[in-house]
Amino acid sequence: MNWAGPFDLGIYGGVNNWFVARRAFATSIATVAQMAGLVAMPLIAQLAMRQHGWRGGWLAIGSVTLLIGFLPVWLLMARRPEDLGLVPDRRVADTAPPRAAPADLREPSFSRKEAIGTPAFWLLLLYTVLVYPVQAGVSLHQAAHLIERGIEPTIAATIVSVFSLMSAAAAVACGSMPRSLPIRYPLALIGGFLAAGTFAMISVSSTSQGYFAAALFGLGVGGILTLLPIAWADFFGRANFSAIRGIALSVQVLAQASGPLISGALHDWTASYERPLQCFAVLSCLSVLSALAARRPKWRSPLASRPPEP
Repeated sequence: MNWAGPFDLGIYGGVNNWFVARRAFATSIATVAQMAGLVAMPLIAQLAMRQHGWRGGWLAIGSVTLLIGFLPVWLLMARRPEDLGLVPDRRVADTAPPRAAPADLREPSFSRKEAIGTPAFWLLLLYTVLVYPVQAGVSLHQAAHLIERGIEPTIAATIVSVFSLMSAAAAVACGSMPRSLPIRYPLALIGGFLAAGTFAMISVSSTSQGYFAAALFGLGVGGILTLLPIAWADFFGRANFSAIRGIALSVQVLAQASGPLISGALHDWTASYERPLQCFAVLSCLSVLSALAARRPKWRSPLASRPPEP
């Protein structure tokens, strides 16, 4: 929960507050930055531990977090652009009154109660429940499965590295996604990548097959991490993003925790990772249907219901 609260919720809450039209691009940068940090932190800790032991490793991690993660945000970042007289995506706010925009192009502003009452909320929540056990269950046991399939441990480690690299590539690709494209289609596509990667992982028998399966699965995972925060913000707006996504994030953490448990229990039962991978592939296919069914809910501004002033 230390990750899910201040990092996942805080980072994407801030990004979605500051960006609307360029939300996909900004979110992709944030996702890639997180992945770069996950790669860099173990290396920093290892270098410090070689010189100063495990205490030095923890001090190095804490110092880097304080200097790079905490202080710049505390000193320089504002919660919302409106606090500085700005508007999202632009340097200064227009002084002229905004022209009327079509209802489907206006940024929504759902309260948490209103969001919970929409089918879109429950479909996105269902999508979360379906994809995150797959993400965690396959990722954690990927190397063990490859070794069981006869691949050398060193090669298995490089295959996992390709999985991480393709996750970053997917995050970058999501940044160039046309904003006019309904978010349900990219969500369905990455669910398809998860399904294809998981199916391919079942029958891995060579290094090339391992790289191929890991690449497909990595594209799906990178897409999930980038697109789901965008979907919640696009559907329900930025005013109550954290309150709405906080519910989904609690479910997401439980779903992630269930993935490795399911994989481990089925492996102990069958002495193989084939059955858990089959289950995860089915969940991925169901996530495609859930994504395609999720449509942006209609929102009507309270101002629209007011009678015109005399």
